[in-house]
Amino acid sequence: MIPTPIRLAWLCVAVALCLSACNTTPDKRIFQYLNTDGFGNRYQGNAEEENWLALGDTLVMTDSYHEELNLGAAVDIDGTILLPELGAVLVAGLTRTEIEALLMEKYSPYYDLLDIRVKITTRGKRYFIFGEVAQQGAQDFSGDLTIFEAVTRAVPQKDSANLGRVRLIRADPRDPLIQTVDLGDIIERGDSTFNVLVRERDIIYVPPTMLAQLGYFLDAILFPVKQVVTGLASAFYLNDRAQGRNTFIGTGTGGIF
Repeated sequence: MIPTPIRLAWLCVAVALCLSACNTTPDKRIFQYLNTDGFGNRYQGNAEEENWLALGDTLVMTDSYHEELNLGAAVDIDGTILLPELGAVLVAGLTRTEIEALLMEKYSPYYDLLDIRVKITTRGKRYFIFGEVAQQGAQDFSGDLTIFEAVTRAVPQKDSANLGRVRLIRADPRDPLIQTVDLGDIIERGDSTFNVLVRERDIIYVPPTMLAQLGYFLDAILFPVKQVVTGLASAFYLNDRAQGRNTFIGTGTGGIF
């Protein structure tokens, strides 16, 4: 006969295992919102192969037979543009040739002769750069951009940027790409083999050097001490001011006077 305390202990372990198993079971509702294609945006494409309409882009339509069809319209947040006779037309994610074919089809019941041409003015396409650069975050993507140009444009930090380990990240839930690029090969030897073209939505990360990482580590350790010293210095200063004495908090070799 197994003693009661031991049986209770085993029962608790079994319950804990069951609960942990239940907690790791994926919720079906979560699957509805998980990213399963590309970068996660609703509209995808490669503008350098053929430009496509993103949210915020502007479409300019011209027709040589009908002056009223010469107009420009911005793509709204729902991916549509407002056009005469047609109203709201979903165009986000479509390429130039696809939009021309779509508008020719939709306007054919209203006009006998059509010669619709469209032009896309890009505003909603971005790439991203982070790390040891002065200009971090989302950057406008205008095309024909190499990783060397992208990093140079973001102004890498002179003393902390590790240009020999720059990472190009092409995010994807099925086939992500992370490529390490040595920009020093271009600067020192003129070898442009890995000066790859940046695509829209690419992520570029410029890591810190080993010395910079050590500095950040020490700064993080000493941060609480610096906060205490700053607080004490402020307290002394306010106390002296309250008592009518002049106080100077030095930042060099001096201290509190």
